[in-house]
Amino acid sequence: MNPRANTSSQTLPIPALTDAEELTCDVLVIGGGTAGTMAALTAAEHGASVLLLEKAHVRHSGALAMGMDGVNNAVIPGRAEPDDYVAEITRANDGIVDQSTVRQTAIRGFAMVQRLESYGVKFEKDEHGAYAVRQVHRSGSYVLPMPEGKDVKKVLYRQLRRREMRERIRIENRVMPVRVLTAGEGEDRRAVGAVGFNTRTGAFVVVRAGAVILATGACGRLGLPASGYLYGTYENPTNAGDGYAMAYHAGAELTGIECFQINPLIKDYNGPACAYVANPFGGYQVNRHGERFVDSDYWSGQMMAEFAAEIAGDRGPVYLKLSHLPEESISALESILHSTERPTRGTFHAGRGHDYRTHDVEMHISEIGLCGGHSASGVRVDDHARTTVPRLYAAGDLACVPHNYMIGAFVFGDLAGADASQYRAYEGELPGDQLREAHELIYRPLHNPDGPPQPQVEYKLRRFVNDYVAPPKSGTRLSLALEAFERMRDDIAAMGARSPHELMRCAEVTFIRDCAEMAARASLARTESRWGLYHDRIDHPRRDDTSWFHHLDLRKSPSGAMEFTARPVAAYLVPVDGFTPAGGPSRHLGEVHPEQVATAGARETAPMALRQEPIAADPADHPRVGADAQATPRLLELLALAENEPDLSMLAAYLTDPDTGVRRMAVTVLTETVPSGTGAALASALTDPDAGVRAAAVASLRELAETLPPEPALRDGLAAALSAADPAVRAAALDVLRALRLGDAELFALSLSDGDIAVRIAAVRALVSVDAGVEVARAATVEPSREVRVTIAKALAAMDIGSDIARSALAALVDDPDALVRGAAYEALGTTGCPPALATRAEAALSDPAWQVRAGAATALSAAASDLAVPALAKALTDLNADVRKAAVLALTRHRAIEDARAALATATTDSDADVRAYAARTL
Repeated sequence: MNPRANTSSQTLPIPALTDAEELTCDVLVIGGGTAGTMAALTAAEHGASVLLLEKAHVRHSGALAMGMDGVNNAVIPGRAEPDDYVAEITRANDGIVDQSTVRQTAIRGFAMVQRLESYGVKFEKDEHGAYAVRQVHRSGSYVLPMPEGKDVKKVLYRQLRRREMRERIRIENRVMPVRVLTAGEGEDRRAVGAVGFNTRTGAFVVVRAGAVILATGACGRLGLPASGYLYGTYENPTNAGDGYAMAYHAGAELTGIECFQINPLIKDYNGPACAYVANPFGGYQVNRHGERFVDSDYWSGQMMAEFAAEIAGDRGPVYLKLSHLPEESISALESILHSTERPTRGTFHAGRGHDYRTHDVEMHISEIGLCGGHSASGVRVDDHARTTVPRLYAAGDLACVPHNYMIGAFVFGDLAGADASQYRAYEGELPGDQLREAHELIYRPLHNPDGPPQPQVEYKLRRFVNDYVAPPKSGTRLSLALEAFERMRDDIAAMGARSPHELMRCAEVTFIRDCAEMAARASLARTESRWGLYHDRIDHPRRDDTSWFHHLDLRKSPSGAMEFTARPVAAYLVPVDGFTPAGGPSRHLGEVHPEQVATAGARETAPMALRQEPIAADPADHPRVGADAQATPRLLELLALAENEPDLSMLAAYLTDPDTGVRRMAVTVLTETVPSGTGAALASALTDPDAGVRAAAVASLRELAETLPPEPALRDGLAAALSAADPAVRAAALDVLRALRLGDAELFALSLSDGDIAVRIAAVRALVSVDAGVEVARAATVEPSREVRVTIAKALAAMDIGSDIARSALAALVDDPDALVRGAAYEALGTTGCPPALATRAEAALSDPAWQVRAGAATALSAAASDLAVPALAKALTDLNADVRKAAVLALTRHRAIEDARAALATATTDSDADVRAYAARTL
């Protein structure tokens, strides 16, 4: 049923591109939440004319709309030191931080607390008038309660509406930007405004500005909550990644997008359990035995990993323990948690008949999101909130300032407003191509009003996020995610809308898709595990500081693709034990391509035994993981060399380089350029000590097998590889020798006794290529593997050998204990011929319990004498298995000159199976 079936049939008219409402300002602030409000106030105080755009209403927009119960990161003199806070955040983020940005929050946070207090925000103080900072984590006292925190947004709105502010700040509520406008090329490119629409009227709105500040909050609507409700998210659900997408399309770099936000929350309720609020009152997290279990010293991904492990283990579930507290503590907690934090929380508990006095609070894990304020993913900014695009700024949860929280959002809003205020409105021509693209993005759903509605498309998209992107991550699942997100482009393009509100929701889905692709590609690019649960790669399970002590920056390339750069962590301002930034140049990684996920393993390779690799038990042991794939100066030299069509002598040193990554890339360059001697060089690489290099050589030889010249040196190298320890190498060597006609029966037959099934299968196929039937037939009686015996049966039917040799071997195989082998042997008799003795056995096999054998026997009878075959096949047309009946019809086709055969085929034309009917009718 169409969800819009009962709505008005009228569709909003599409405004013309030339009918845009144009606004002008010095500083454009997008987003009226925590950071945006402060940015607007500061820019106005510095003399700039400010336009504040909010897709809802500034009075009650943003994550701060319902207030806060406390500040998580107040560095109050006498209670904490800025350097201690910077070190704490550095440890919590596994060392991947720009300390210059974190330090801004540390050193400016106290002044911001005082500024907010001057506005009327209340912070808890003790009897002596000192700020009542609480120690929640094991080191550092940073949590400052706000007893009237529910009114913070009202206080800020009042400041915006002061007369002196109204003269400089224009607020446009219900206007949703979708793209930042830029002008200029290369280093001269800069932000000059934005384009969007009115979410109530649908009017097209264009803004020209001197600078643009993005303050649109986190991407809270990325993963799908366990409840399945689109807007039942841990983060504010109105924050759909708008700013992440706008910054990306404007050309700004984003960073840490692989580091997700995941939080503890109340089971079945989209709100935090607030252990950090309960902790000062004596509450704490426990497992089902009442044991404290969190070893992590700070709110971090490592803490969440411990949390997830406890829930999944036999000591789960996990609870926020409050039932042991005295009445006054519980009453105080209720006044905070049921009013300031989430007014619906008390109703939720009451609906379950739960009370903090009698029930501890069951906890669970939230869906994934992107958030700088609570994790470390966002738009890259410097210590003045400047992005990598001139005159474009980012602040708040959108900006990558790890664990920035509310005070950090205010601080960076202030920094952005101050720095942006120096610019005046852009007076040049606005970019027409960008305006047209934004217009198409906004109003496309109106062209197809009856298309799939936004809730359905968004649900599908976010289910893919849960299925393939949420930790634990793997290259395969992330690659499947990218396939899914690519397919979703068509679904999103087909979405329908009739009203401005629906247009807003449709635009949000495009932002979510952009963020989902960023999250998947960034997670695929960082081939290590880091930040505990936030980036847990089960296929790269260890942290790799040698190769990955870097920020992972993402940007939109000139071709429109997502490309990545590994940027070394800058030297610390505050030393932290265990982490030492090494500096050095950035590594340009380029585009990150998904793995092959169309098939489960290579199509031509038989199932292999699972190989277990030991994992070091000591979590402090972090050997190099994936380091061989990372750029080094030597690797960069090789990449530069590849552009000049090098000959083999120029690549020789790289093929034997001590660095496995260099050797593997040398194989890749060799494959791309194919200088004279490539075949022999690749064959030599098959014996490399590193499995990755060998795998690259195997892939290259298979790729080039049809084009390499069949040189003696290549044959010698491949023949030598038949003695390699790696079975994949031995199998590949046989395949290439076969393809290039470089082997003979004597060489191939040696591999029939190989210990690996895949190698023996490759040997059989190689022997077929030289019609070495005697060797294959001899193997039929001694081969222990079912898979190989099936291959032998098929091979005997494919070779140009004496029929007696083939039939003799097949006669042994039709008595095989394995049904699949017997079936293959009988099927082969349909090609080699089925003499009377074997035909009699085939007739009997039509009663075999295994349908594969019965189908093979029917095929064998196609080559038998008609007087025996036709009656038997006519009877087989009543078999319960449709594939057996199909085989019988095809066999009867070979006997169609016999009247009884035609009569039997006529009965098959009414078979319940379409294939059986079709083949029978075609014969007649």
